[in-house]
Amino acid sequence: MIITTLLFEALLFIFPAYCANATPVLAGGGLTMDFGKNFCDGKRVFGSNKTFRGFFFGLTIGILVGLVELFLFDFPLLFVFLPPLGALLGDLTGAFIKRRLGISPGHLLPIVDQIDFVIGALFFSIPLSIIYWELAVVIILITPPIHFLTNLIAYKLGLKKHPW
Repeated sequence: MIITTLLFEALLFIFPAYCANATPVLAGGGLTMDFGKNFCDGKRVFGSNKTFRGFFFGLTIGILVGLVELFLFDFPLLFVFLPPLGALLGDLTGAFIKRRLGISPGHLLPIVDQIDFVIGALFFSIPLSIIYWELAVVIILITPPIHFLTNLIAYKLGLKKHPW
């Protein structure tokens, strides 16, 4: 397969998940997903940055982007829902891990912060039977630099407190 084709397919496939993951930065706030509660280790479950508003706005945007792709390209119907949901749940998993490690919301955990949402999106996409190993590898490889660049832009625009 030509690398440019694989790169295009990777970006096309993961774009709804990227959008779902980025939206909470713009639309977050409100009631936290852990209701301010601590886990059995005495630390917050997810932290103050994970809110229901951010989650559901992210899911909505991811679904809308997925619908556009569904009509333009030949994707299964569940493609609209599963990768965005997986991305958001992957991000929540990353937040859960960071809290267990004593890392505060908004602070960096290299690698986990860059790919937790992608791993979630890929995992939730398995039932679609459209993901293959080369595509997954390319998605995982291209995501950290894209994530870094988009976060830097969000930081420069004053949308994020940190450039990561």
